[in-house]
Amino acid sequence: MIDYDRKLRITMDNNLPIPVIVAGATGKMGRATIKAIAGAKDLTLIGATGRTHLGEDIGEVVGIGALEVPVTNDLQVLLAQGAQEKQYAVMVDFTHPSLVYDNIRSAIAYGVRPVVGTTGLSWEQVADLAEFADKASIGVIIAPNFSIGTILMQQAAISASQFYDHVEIIELHHNQKADAPSGTAIKTAQMLSELGKTFNPPAPVDRGTIVGENIPIHSVRLPGLVAHQEIIFGALGETYTLRHDVIDRACYMPGVLLAIRKVLTLQTLVYGLEKIL
Repeated sequence: MIDYDRKLRITMDNNLPIPVIVAGATGKMGRATIKAIAGAKDLTLIGATGRTHLGEDIGEVVGIGALEVPVTNDLQVLLAQGAQEKQYAVMVDFTHPSLVYDNIRSAIAYGVRPVVGTTGLSWEQVADLAEFADKASIGVIIAPNFSIGTILMQQAAISASQFYDHVEIIELHHNQKADAPSGTAIKTAQMLSELGKTFNPPAPVDRGTIVGENIPIHSVRLPGLVAHQEIIFGALGETYTLRHDVIDRACYMPGVLLAIRKVLTLQTLVYGLEKIL
């Protein structure tokens, strides 16, 4: 039986690097994550999964030189390896909505801490994973967005909601994004809904996906976009627009690295980067 408390003490007391597995390493977010981990002295990459470049060194694939970590499509083997490390291992998941639920459950079962940026999980799936994590006393962080700017935009929207009764959200992403609306837009609408206020009276009709308290979300998928969101408030004679634009996926990496380090200290599931800032 693995003594997880001892593994945590070893990690923290001896300042050993945190072993990290990246699921979805050959995708756009996965590649950025590999580069960020390689540049962090307190992290060490022990595994990478992908659908392409199987058998190739992931460092060579992302253009930073050999890391002696081959790309594989067998996550279970990597999770078993992570469970045998002297200290806690972390799995960072940037895969696909059809895979992420099973990936998280498998990681928890192996005692590997999931940090998840893949969106598309249903609320029922999140609730089930939270229950599973609680029973296993395993930390999990699911963040629809790892950008600090997005968190600031959401906080500004909460402040603005005190003065406006009408709001709609527009989210724009590249045309390869697998889900719509985006997890960030849904999270934003959820945060506004939690304020206990009903927006857009009377209820809007045929105006995009309605989330929470009558908040429409409009999704755009076009080549040339990365990730963008607008929160538009309206009142008599004026509109107030909050907008965040991702120019480079590197903006997500400080949040990803923070989550990798923070998840070791948790024993439950946390949803949203703002909960650990």
